[in-house]
Amino acid sequence: MNAEPERKFGVVVVGVGRAGSVRIRDLRNPHASSAFLNLIGFVSSGVLSLDFCFQRQFLQAGKHVLVEYPMTLSLTAAQELWSLAEQKGKVMHEEHVELLMEEFAFLKKEVVGKELLKGSLHFTAGPLAEEQFGFPAFSGISRLTWLVCLFGELSLVSATLEERKEDQYMKMTVHLKTENKCLLSWIEEKGPGLKRNRYLSFHFKSGSLENVPNVGVNKNIFLKDQNIFVQKLLGQVSEQELAAEKKRILHCLGLAEEIQKLCRPEK
Repeated sequence: MNAEPERKFGVVVVGVGRAGSVRIRDLRNPHASSAFLNLIGFVSSGVLSLDFCFQRQFLQAGKHVLVEYPMTLSLTAAQELWSLAEQKGKVMHEEHVELLMEEFAFLKKEVVGKELLKGSLHFTAGPLAEEQFGFPAFSGISRLTWLVCLFGELSLVSATLEERKEDQYMKMTVHLKTENKCLLSWIEEKGPGLKRNRYLSFHFKSGSLENVPNVGVNKNIFLKDQNIFVQKLLGQVSEQELAAEKKRILHCLGLAEEIQKLCRPEK
């Protein structure tokens, strides 16, 4: 990616919220991967169903797609998009900047070679509109992705949802199981006055890990994701890596869908 680009890929950014604005900034600045990309324009969007339509339209038109997580709000829709991308021979890249954070890098090193007994991940934040961001298992899928990347594929044991809509409060409690039958709890709690924070506790045979120390500022994580996308465009990511990433993303979306069905059987 250090070589002078023989061609540039035209880019249209759909959605100009926090992530979209950062994408535009990175595309306009002289970074190594930005040299391969040419910002053509941007489109305002804030509805997930519209984003899904845009993805399908772009793929049908033979365009590569980079999408923020979650790429869809159902496993079937995601599988359809990936099949379409493969049929068209195009890159379908779902952003997961949470895997590029310093905290995750620290955790990844900490769990290597350790035998898990049990663990929990509790995320808190202010209210979030489900109509705009989807069911909590989807809007919070970055936390689920952390657990899957740290401990392997998971199976669902139980899931409950406590809601007080008049107070803008919700609490989703999920119990998961690793392939070695170890229990993991995942809690998403949102409401007025709750600060954005992650509380984690992992117990191993060799000791415990309670929360993550201050490991530094997360710098340029969207740019790092852009670099990965460009590497895929240039064919610099192996088929094995692409297959493993696709399997992990679809596994997480499948779990999120199962969780939603348990919490809201009518849906």
